[in-house]
Amino acid sequence: MMPFAELVREALRSQATAKQRTILALIGIVIGIGSVIALVTVGQMVQLTSLQQFEQMGTNIITIQKGWSDKGGQKSQARQNITYGDALDLAHQVPELQLIAPYTTTWGQPIFHEEPLDMPLLGVSPAFADINKLELTRGRFISALDGYSFLGVLGAGAADQLAKKGVNDPMGQTIFFKKQGIKIIGVLKRVEDGGMRPYEINPGIIIPIHTSFLFGTQRNVNEIMARLAPGAKRPQVFAAIQRFFNQRQPGMLIQIRSAEQLIAEMAKQSRLFTLLLGAIGSISLLVGGIGVMNVMLVAVTERRKEIGIRRALGAQKMDIEVQFLVESVTLCLVGGLIGMSLGVGTAYVLAQMNQWVFFVSGVALALGIGVSSAIGVFFGYFPARQAARLNPILALRDE
Repeated sequence: MMPFAELVREALRSQATAKQRTILALIGIVIGIGSVIALVTVGQMVQLTSLQQFEQMGTNIITIQKGWSDKGGQKSQARQNITYGDALDLAHQVPELQLIAPYTTTWGQPIFHEEPLDMPLLGVSPAFADINKLELTRGRFISALDGYSFLGVLGAGAADQLAKKGVNDPMGQTIFFKKQGIKIIGVLKRVEDGGMRPYEINPGIIIPIHTSFLFGTQRNVNEIMARLAPGAKRPQVFAAIQRFFNQRQPGMLIQIRSAEQLIAEMAKQSRLFTLLLGAIGSISLLVGGIGVMNVMLVAVTERRKEIGIRRALGAQKMDIEVQFLVESVTLCLVGGLIGMSLGVGTAYVLAQMNQWVFFVSGVALALGIGVSSAIGVFFGYFPARQAARLNPILALRDE
């Protein structure tokens, strides 16, 4: 049998001789491997970015909001609401809640210099900044002394809106909401969207929670954010919260979410997403594998005389079979390497565009090489077997 290095050189020479067929066979492998590597890597980058958002806030954060009932196949909202008083009493009744930050969301049309703005209003308490890890670029945040004052802190997106209108320094500016002027006293740094944070932080105006009640008719809150004390056991805390609201308002449904639950759900979705991407990429790999088989079958037909000469000089069936298998695997590995390069490059570009943490999964790269080799063996076996079974006498007579 020929040395392995010589087999590889012979395989590369054979593929270089038939450039067009080789390129056509490579396209399917390149697209299949490239798409799998790119999509799986992007999925893992998105998951890592989301995990970092949770870790930034801490995995001991929970949110509490009114739940929904499902009776007779139709969803109906429970009549009760969570009030600001409920949030204050909850902090005393459940000592495992180290910090509580109820907030409200008010929708309308803020006006600045007679021009409408697209900014929701968030009514918050001072603890809201601590729980959500908010930082200021200028000014100050809402304090307990602000009470019912009409003061506001701009999110980074809201500040960008004003910047587009020529206001580079919004400090001291007044934005009107329902004919009431709100004076800007601070601007927040941009925070990562997602995780446990309300999505209204970046595009919104943050005002004192008591002030937000003046724009509505009730003192209801949208959600309560809370930080658990160190060592607190979540099942017991969740049960205590549910008992509290059942005592306050019998029959009230409460939905409690924790960072750990969301991380587990996200990991499950990521696994399903990865399986889906693998299935999509497998279609391209199947097409590429069939292309490799066709190229190798054509190569066997064109090289019948070469096969006959090798057999006449003493080559065994196994030698011929191994030679064509090496050619098939080499062809697929070349396509796999090109596909991996394109896949990693695509993932890098997407990471830069979306400001994700870029990394290359070693498992994905190993999978790319392994799948390429497997395709080469699987789809190259039949052509190699056909070549090995050729009658040397008939092959030598072939013109």
